[in-house]
Amino acid sequence: MTAVAINKMTDSDWHDVSRIYGLGIATGDATFESEIPSWENWNNSHLMKCRLIATYNDTTVGWAALSPVSSRCVYGGVAEVSVYVDTSHTGKGIGAKLLEALIAGSEKEGLWTLQSGVFPENIASLNIHNKLGFRTIGYKEKIGKMKGIWRDNILLERRSKIIGIN
Repeated sequence: MTAVAINKMTDSDWHDVSRIYGLGIATGDATFESEIPSWENWNNSHLMKCRLIATYNDTTVGWAALSPVSSRCVYGGVAEVSVYVDTSHTGKGIGAKLLEALIAGSEKEGLWTLQSGVFPENIASLNIHNKLGFRTIGYKEKIGKMKGIWRDNILLERRSKIIGIN
């Protein structure tokens, strides 16, 4: 079995990133988004640092990136996590490898808190987050509607061990 490689995402990876994002949207358990954003909208809403792709047998099979939680400077070290894996490659540890690399990169960049909002039905994502040091800090009941159905969201947070505020 070929090892999964984690590399920096470049602009030229957008085709694969958007394809995988679309697969996540289609599951109904990955995001409240209902359609793939344009490159410009995605690029403007994600931090330039810590954008990663996972490749397996020369094929992009996952991606991870961070979004700012606020434009206020006091929250400059806090980011929201996005991790997506091609649905035909789940269960291979790719999501965990991406999240591990995202955590390491975020700490090198001086971020002190990573946050995630995960649907309760997304057990695999919850397990990966918990395994990598995230803790549940809240539960948003019926926070958003998808296709006419109210959905809940579990809030998870990970404090940087390097910065020493955990």
